[in-house]
This record gives sequence, structure tokens and C-alpha cells, in this order.
Amino acid sequence: MSRSPTTMDVAPAWARTLQRFNQWTMFDLGGGPRPFKLAWIINLQKAGSFPFFGLLIWFYADATPAATSTAAWLYLALHGSYGLNWLLKDLLFPDAKWQGRATIASSMLGAIGLAGYWLAGWLIISGRTSMDYPLPAPAWYALCVSLCVLGCVIMTAADVQKYCTLKLRPGLITDGMFGWIRHPNYLGEMMVYGAFALLAWHWIPALVLAWFWGVLFSTNMVIKEASMSRHPEWAAYRRRTWWLLPGIL
Repeated sequence: MSRSPTTMDVAPAWARTLQRFNQWTMFDLGGGPRPFKLAWIINLQKAGSFPFFGLLIWFYADATPAATSTAAWLYLALHGSYGLNWLLKDLLFPDAKWQGRATIASSMLGAIGLAGYWLAGWLIISGRTSMDYPLPAPAWYALCVSLCVLGCVIMTAADVQKYCTLKLRPGLITDGMFGWIRHPNYLGEMMVYGAFALLAWHWIPALVLAWFWGVLFSTNMVIKEASMSRHPEWAAYRRRTWWLLPGIL
């Protein structure tokens, strides 16, 4: 008797390979005990954003005017508030994919990797980026704040809708935040961290985001679509929606 194809059968070979690599690094690296949930590592980084950037401002205050600049305080408020928003979301609407337990080596690697998200703030506060923006600074700040706030709303609303809908009606979600694009939660998070990178205006945060988006986010989205393709209504849903950006992608 032939078996039905699984998600990993349907997904492209490159996505299957990266998915196995990502799962190994996030949960299984080095083997041995698994004392920590991956969610705890993520939440520690999110909770640490406000105190970390506050301490950086204090540490660099006498060394460079950049530490107490408008950009520095703005970054503290945006990244710190986003971290608190994430913690509240995880407390009320936890995402199942982060609840797996990780080995000690995977936990350490995860903490180091997530610290890469803090590099944009460090560059601004330490004065290691010129922030030679394409627009006048106030206009650029407005752009970054708008992108961050809107991205935070999109990500949170999508995750909450997914959590509540799947509890009441398991299956393909085709309305609400998922009515136009198939991955609004990823889009929202990309907007948030894109705003942080734009505020720093330096190649290092761009490199960090290229790694996360290219290796982790893209793989997760492709694997998710392979999983969703099991549903009878998938073909019609896919035809009328966009992958990530309405009208573009």
C-alpha cells in the first residue's frame, strides 16, 4: 500500500536540507541533556533588550555623543518595547514551534545567534555608524518608527489569529490577516527588524538579517506551504493570495 506524501516529501530538496540543519542547530547540537525550552532562550533575549540598551547608553555616555543621541533613545524605545510585546504575546498565545527542549550546546548557540539582533543598537549607541541617511534624520526616524509599529501589529495580530483559530477550528486559515498574504507573521517580524537595521544604516545588521531571513525564515515558509498543500482548498487559496507582499511577491 502506498503512503500519502508527507510535508518533507512535498517540500523542495533545498528546504528539506536546511530544515534538518536548522532543527539540528536549534535543538540537537552536541546531544546530551535538554534542560531549556527554546522559547526560554528567545524570551530571555527579548526581555533583555530594554536593560541591555539602557546599560549601553550609560556605558558609552561619556565616550561619545552618539550614546545619548535621538537615534539611541529611539532605538532603546523601539527595540525594548518590541521585546515586551513579544513576551506578552508568548505568555498569552505561545507558539508551539518554540516549545521544544534544546541541548545545552543548542541553547548557547541560540543565545549567541539572537544576540546578533542587538548589533544594530550597539552600532548606534557606540557611535560606530555614521547614520548618513538618504533622507533628513527626522523623516528617516518617522519611516523607521512607522515600519516598526506597523510590523509589530501585523506580526502580533497574525500570531494571535493563528493561535485562536487553530484551537477552535484546525485546518487552513484563509481569512483575516491571512486573507491577502500567506505569511503575515513573518512579514511583520521582518518589518520590525528591518526598521532597526534602517535606523542603524550599516552593513552589519543587513548581514545578520540576510542570514536569518535567507536561512531560517525562507525555509520555514517553504516548509509551511508544503504542509498547507495537504488541504483541499490550498490550490484556490494559493491562487488568490501572495506569498509575502501583496501585489509584489
